[in-house]
Amino acid sequence: MSDNPYQDGRGNKDASITNRAGMGQIEYRPEGEARPAGPGPFLIGEAMTGGYGTGANILNDCTISVEKGEIAVIVGPNGAGKSTAMKAIFGMLNLRGGSVRIDGEDITALSPQARVPKGMAFVPQTSNIFTSMTVEENLEMGAFLRRDDISTTMEQVYGLFPILRDKRQQAAGELSGGQRQQVAVGRALMTQPKVLMLDEPTAGVSPIVMDELFDRIIEVARAGITILMVEQNARQALEIADKGYVLVQGANAFTGTGAELLADPEVRRTFLGG
Repeated sequence: MSDNPYQDGRGNKDASITNRAGMGQIEYRPEGEARPAGPGPFLIGEAMTGGYGTGANILNDCTISVEKGEIAVIVGPNGAGKSTAMKAIFGMLNLRGGSVRIDGEDITALSPQARVPKGMAFVPQTSNIFTSMTVEENLEMGAFLRRDDISTTMEQVYGLFPILRDKRQQAAGELSGGQRQQVAVGRALMTQPKVLMLDEPTAGVSPIVMDELFDRIIEVARAGITILMVEQNARQALEIADKGYVLVQGANAFTGTGAELLADPEVRRTFLGG
């Protein structure tokens, strides 16, 4: 077995979804405390209701959960509240109802920065790298909170994304869109997260790059890291998902395994183009 947990032969073997060649404002609030919670899914945002500031609710009794080492995908039409649901789980807006728990601990009252030491890493869709810093400096920033040796994790990230090793001394802002996404994901992995949250990681990249990113995401999950992902490329995302959620107007419309949602006639007709 390889020393790299992301490359131990447990990655995606489905050639149809892999290329083998290859934000809004954050609302800050007084820091709360985490509280023990009962048993349940590894990560869950349960019955979440809320919106931004004093505006109307965007989420309406929405529940998203995922087990350890699984991939959960949130899909739905534009304006359905997909990214808002993820931001709520990461603490980027105040919930007016519901709760968020990770590994049996209620973290609803914690700010985003307090959730990072709990094992959560969030990669926003845009503005997700330091463009003036080199690739390697970006990765080092991901390990800002760590006090141990980060060299092993750095090598694991370079093993997952070999192009980043080649460009490690290049300014991240000079990279292609797909390479920038690799930097963003790599920096998040430098925190050694239990949960990796990705907001539309394939937005704006070519189909070939999309396939490769999905394949890398599968490898990360095979290493035991839980993945929660928002995606506009719904069909491709559901193909790799252990669990899928279709949101409409901030509420759960359909929930099931990726395969179940792909096979559901109503989901296919309404959200997947037939």
